[in-house]
Amino acid sequence: MAITVKCQKLLDAEILQRSSQVVSVVGNRAYIFGGELRPREPRDNGVHAVPLDDATASINTQPPASLSPSARVGTASATLNDKIYLFSGRGGVAMAPIEEQGAVWEYDPKTHTWFLIQPSTTKSAAVPAARSYHCMASDGKDTLYLHAGCPESGRLSDLWAFNVPRKEWTELAPAFDPPRGGTSIAFADGKLYRMNGFDGKTEQGGNLDIYTPETNSWDTHIYVPDGTHGPAPRSVGVLLPVSISGRPYLVTLFGERDPSSLGHQGAGKMLSDVWSFDIENKKWEHVNLHGGQVPVARGWFDADVAAANAIIVHGGLGESNNRLGDIWRLEFA
Repeated sequence: MAITVKCQKLLDAEILQRSSQVVSVVGNRAYIFGGELRPREPRDNGVHAVPLDDATASINTQPPASLSPSARVGTASATLNDKIYLFSGRGGVAMAPIEEQGAVWEYDPKTHTWFLIQPSTTKSAAVPAARSYHCMASDGKDTLYLHAGCPESGRLSDLWAFNVPRKEWTELAPAFDPPRGGTSIAFADGKLYRMNGFDGKTEQGGNLDIYTPETNSWDTHIYVPDGTHGPAPRSVGVLLPVSISGRPYLVTLFGERDPSSLGHQGAGKMLSDVWSFDIENKKWEHVNLHGGQVPVARGWFDADVAAANAIIVHGGLGESNNRLGDIWRLEFA
């Protein structure tokens, strides 16, 4: 039975126009933080809360408080127990990786407050390096996973776990080379999945890498990344866990296929396709989008799971080098 996706455009707003931002869904709201409207200029460091169940409701922008993350782009977020967690990113005058000595930002949507979690380790204990265009996921219990990205120079393939109650970082087995930025991870069915990314020369594809926490080891599922049997190589897309007909799937969508000759100043070839991966049968399926409107091609965007079988997609960079401010609900069936 073919999988279908129903697309619903929730809104489009100037204040939400940005790329390289993060989107986190908690309850019936999507929370948007960071990103840029002009290249290499962080737009703001407020939190934009978008209602998902009332199209007439207005966006609630929470201005920066006395304790808030600085404005940044290329950060990464994950949700855990109705709170949002954020690590590093790129910002400041030099647009350098933001060094916070392994600290993790925690945002509580109920109180609209930020808290900076300092790792409770000794000074000699290792913590992740500052970075941008990395990725994060949570196990839904007590652990955040942090992977890859771009430090001051080069790219990374490391994997870290942050136990939130204990405030402790643990360095885990690194993922397969090449090191990369703009890669994607998702935690589903007890395992962590990684795919895509940019290694400095080309977009990666053809490998869905699988990390097993119990053995601290990686395996890989090889597929044909030809756009017919499996998704074409890409970076700055997303990978999310969804449930379709009660079975676990991964969904990857959109992203950049060929980098711009202008680097971060321009837009490359963007993709508009959506793919589902049957975790049990290990098969990819191209998914057709249905609706009066469907999202345009984009990369450097973000998305999050809104319900077991639905995701929220926001913003990013279009093929005309324009920052998008639209929000969509994609429902899988």
